Amino acid sequence: MDGNYSFRKNLSAFFIEIGELTGFAGRFFQELFSRPFEFREFLRQSYNMGNKSMLLVGVTGFILGLVFTLQSRPTLMEFGAVSWMPSMISISIVREIGPVVIALILAGRIGSGIGAELGSMKVTEQIDAMEVSGTNPFKFLVVTRILATTLMIPILVILGDFIALLGSALVENLKGNVSFTLYFNQVFNTLEFSDLFPATIKTFFFGFAIGLVGCFKGYNSKKGTAGVGKASNSAVVFTSMLLFIIDFIAVFITDIFYP
Repeated sequence: MDGNYSFRKNLSAFFIEIGELTGFAGRFFQELFSRPFEFREFLRQSYNMGNKSMLLVGVTGFILGLVFTLQSRPTLMEFGAVSWMPSMISISIVREIGPVVIALILAGRIGSGIGAELGSMKVTEQIDAMEVSGTNPFKFLVVTRILATTLMIPILVILGDFIALLGSALVENLKGNVSFTLYFNQVFNTLEFSDLFPATIKTFFFGFAIGLVGCFKGYNSKKGTAGVGKASNSAVVFTSMLLFIIDFIAVFITDIFYP
């Protein structure tokens, strides 16, 4: 009985949180199209998120390309299909592996940072002070950060994909004596619009989800300083789950329009 009650309680809390998150997203769109526009804060957040994440994304993408190629090469050699390596790697990274892995890394880097930052502002009553001073804290703190993640995540994913392909090309150059020119010629001959467009579009939704959940958890943080850590941790967990759901929906829709 206690187990069933606990399950129903957790399930009810989950759906309540989903409803609150939906309302939070609705408020974002409402505030987005109202003046004033905090353009300077938006640029500052975009610069901080993009600039401070470039090294992490670059290292992640490079190692991803190296490891994926090194792991795939022996299997393709058994079937005499090493010449298909650039095609297989490029499609796999651009379509699925690159966007998902890099988005998960950025969810930990950016999402947790937003949750902790807004959470600390909430518990120290800085957000209340902004309201008293006549500033709209939701527009200044939330709208700018969600817009920044929505814009910067796709750019960072594209950068990570390119560096991953560089890592793969390096392995092929050292292991198979394939020149960089030949490698990338085959990559660009293989990739089509149906590979690039859906993969790019879903990264905007990844960015929106990372910013939305991070802001939601931080903006609604409670229970003092302990709530800051909880907001940061739950932002990463919830965002990671949401990214997989978005990815599944994107792949399902892509399969319908580009079978």
